This record gives sequence, structure tokens and C-alpha cells, in this order.
Amino acid sequence: MPSDLDFAEPLRDALLAAHFTYDRVAEAIGEEAHRALGRNETLPAQRRTTSGAPLDTLVRLFLLQTTVARDEADQALPGLVDRLCNAGLLEQSVSEVAARTDCRPYAADDQDLWVVSDLTPGLDGAPVAVGSDHVLGISSASTSLAQLTMREPVASALDLGTGCGVQALHLGAHAARVVATDVNTRALWMTRLNAALNEVPAEVDVRDGSFFEPVAGERFDLIATNPPFVISPATGERLVYRDSGLPGDRVVEHIVRTGPDHLADGGWLQVLANWSIVAGRSWDDRLGSWLRDDCDALVVQRETLDPSAYVELWLKDSGHHGGPDYARRYDTWLSWLEESGIEGVGFGWINVRLGGGGTHQLLEWPYDVEQPIGPAIHAWGDAVTDLRGLGDEELLATTLRAREDVQQETVGRPGAEDPEAIVLRQQRGFRRARTADTVEAAFLGACDGDLSVGQLLGALGALLERDVAELQETYLPVVRELVGEGFLTT
Repeated sequence: MPSDLDFAEPLRDALLAAHFTYDRVAEAIGEEAHRALGRNETLPAQRRTTSGAPLDTLVRLFLLQTTVARDEADQALPGLVDRLCNAGLLEQSVSEVAARTDCRPYAADDQDLWVVSDLTPGLDGAPVAVGSDHVLGISSASTSLAQLTMREPVASALDLGTGCGVQALHLGAHAARVVATDVNTRALWMTRLNAALNEVPAEVDVRDGSFFEPVAGERFDLIATNPPFVISPATGERLVYRDSGLPGDRVVEHIVRTGPDHLADGGWLQVLANWSIVAGRSWDDRLGSWLRDDCDALVVQRETLDPSAYVELWLKDSGHHGGPDYARRYDTWLSWLEESGIEGVGFGWINVRLGGGGTHQLLEWPYDVEQPIGPAIHAWGDAVTDLRGLGDEELLATTLRAREDVQQETVGRPGAEDPEAIVLRQQRGFRRARTADTVEAAFLGACDGDLSVGQLLGALGALLERDVAELQETYLPVVRELVGEGFLTT
């Protein structure tokens, strides 16, 4: 790939001048065409972009992958067509110009950004098998990791397996220094281009190498990674953006076990990943064995797929669905999963913080959550820290507040004197819900920061004519759960 990126600034100026931003593109093509494009169907958007104006030209060129007239390309990209052809972003004939890479508007952190990557395969149902060094663009996985990642200011951050550099763009907004690594040299070039194109304020140090080899001996405040986690036999051709070359979920296990060696004290490792669900062992017991005693960890399983659905998903992703060897590939992959004892595949988040007392929570939570979820992960870490130093006497002396978004629901027959159940439900963050008895609900409702835990339990004991010592023994563990789950804050 070319090393000269001096076209990045004029390209940015041209994209801005054409109003080629996420919001303006969505407005120009309309909701129906925007949804269709999300399904890889371009015809509705083609019908809305025929004016020849620069915005329409850029949409057709990069997002719809159609050829445009040379004079229209010159109008949209003044003085840039030849330079972008030399750089490999475009190609031209005598009278037409076509895109060789994608350049996609992206809205992040209230900023208009652009992401250069390889062209989206499979538009309009065309069977296209991607190359082994394909550089994936903005995907559901990259946006999920961006929503998962904490955004507190840090001195240093690592984007492990950067791909086209989406995470580096995010990290560059709140980290003073960003290191981005990958084994794909084309991906590294695109990361450099995207950093220059978007004028990332942080220093972005792009390095070639596998796993943590390029950062040996270094430590970071934050590591974010969406590794090549596809669980496959590691045979045949390898798609670098999704296949690690290691069998099963070995790549994820390796990152979780060794990643803390590259964290500063109190630093976080955040991983978006797949993992195997194997016969005879629960998913949380298996993943729990990867976690270190010198780290706190919150692991959330968001969904599971059965083996056949999983194989179908990734064969479609690689463009093999409907191809001549689809059945053979499908059968080989399924056979390997069966022989390996893999009964399903989990997907979710692994969040590890170096330091602390080794609090590990593994949670199955397939329900709707507030996005971005990063702040809720950080709040969980704060709650773990707060609880760690509190013995029972200290907890009794602590004042707590119920989170403002927590609501109480009662379940029962209409007109009944007492509810059959009380449910406490968060409206934000993880949106957790838990059933509660009348004491727990009354305690939570009284937590306004004025009275200590001991005073509130004493008042409830007097009101309910119950022994205060018995209430403390019963409900102090409940109070700890309410803090740990985010219903109460210190």
C-alpha cells in the first residue's frame, strides 16, 4: 500500500464541502433506502441519488459501489481523482470512476468522521468471496465494542487488532497516546489514513505484529479489542479480520489470561468475543477459569447460537453461501464442532481490571441495555471498590442513595390488599430487575443519603416490630447486592 498520506487533508475538505456526513446521507437517501442499504440492497438509494450533485456522487461512488462519470467525480473530489487512484482508493477508465475502497461517514462522540476500509462484499446479493487480507469496515462488532469501551480520560490506550482503526478513532478522543496493532499491513495503512483523515488529536502509533508482541514490556490504562474470535477448525484459508489461526476460542482465552500483564494498576481490558459452550461444563465455570485472582472481572454473556446457526452466519459473512463448495464447508465445520464437544457459541463482553481483590461476576444478560454501556461497566467497578473496604460495621455507618432511575412495580390481582410480588427495575445502565420483599423495598425507598444503613434498619425494626440484630443479619448481604447491582450508590 502507498505510504504517502498527503491527500488526507484535501480529501477531508472535499467530504465536508459535499456534506458527506452520516446525518446528511441518511437524510438524502431517506429512511427506506437507509434501511435497505443496511440489508446490502442498493436500488432504493440509487433511485434517490441521481442529481449529479457532489453528495449524490459520493454516495453512489463509495456506498453503492456504482461507477460515476469522470466529470461528476471531479466536481465531488476537485483535484483529487488522480491522486486517489494512485493511492488505491479509486480506479478510472476514460470516462468513468469507480471506488476500490469504501469511505463511509461515521458519527461518533458528536463528531463527523469517515472510515476507509475495503468495499462491502455481497451488495445486492452478489456472491463475493473476500480475500484473506480483507479489511473490514464499520460493523456491528466494532460499534458494539465502541459502546462497551469506557470513555474516561486516560494517558495511554491500546487498540489490539485495530483493523481499519475504528476503535483508535474513539480512543484518540480521550487518550493522550494510542497504540494500534495488527498483523494485516493493509489494515495498518488504512488505520494511519483514517487517523490522518479524521485529524485524531492523540498520537496514534501504528505497529505491525501479533497479539501483544508489538507492545512487549509496555502497560496501558485501557486496552480495547475485538479479536479475530470466530470459532473454527483453523484449517483452510484464513480471513485475517476474523480468524486468528488458533482453534476454538483459544485466542480469547490467551488475551484474557495475558492481557493484564500489559495493564497499568487499575487499568481495564475490554474484550468483545465469542466463546465455546462445551458439553458437561457451564459457560461461566469455563470462562471463570481464565480469570486471574489479581483482577476484578465482569463477564456478560449476551446471546448464544447453536452450531448450525453459527456456521451459517460466518459462511455467509465470507461470501460462501450458495457457492459450489458451501455444503462441504458447512459439513466440515459442523463435524469439527461436534468432535470438539462444542454444543453452542456464546457472545458477549469480558471486562477485566488489574488490581483489587479478585471479584469475578459472570452474568447471563440477553436483555435490552442502555447504550453506550461503558459507563455502567465503570460504575460496576466503582461499586466493587466501594464494597471491598466495607466491613459490616462500616456498612452500617454508611449513607446510601437509591439511584433515581429505579422504579418499583407491584404484581397482583386487581383490588388485592397485598401484592403477590414487588419488582425493582432500573431504567438505565444494565436495566437490571430483581424481586424484593417489603423490607427490601422499604429500605431502598428510604435511602436518600440522610440516614445511615444502621439507622434505617433500626427504624424498620421498630416499625415492623422485628429484632434489629436479626434484620441486620438478614439484610446486610442484601444491601451489598443492591450496591453491587447498581440499585444503590454510596
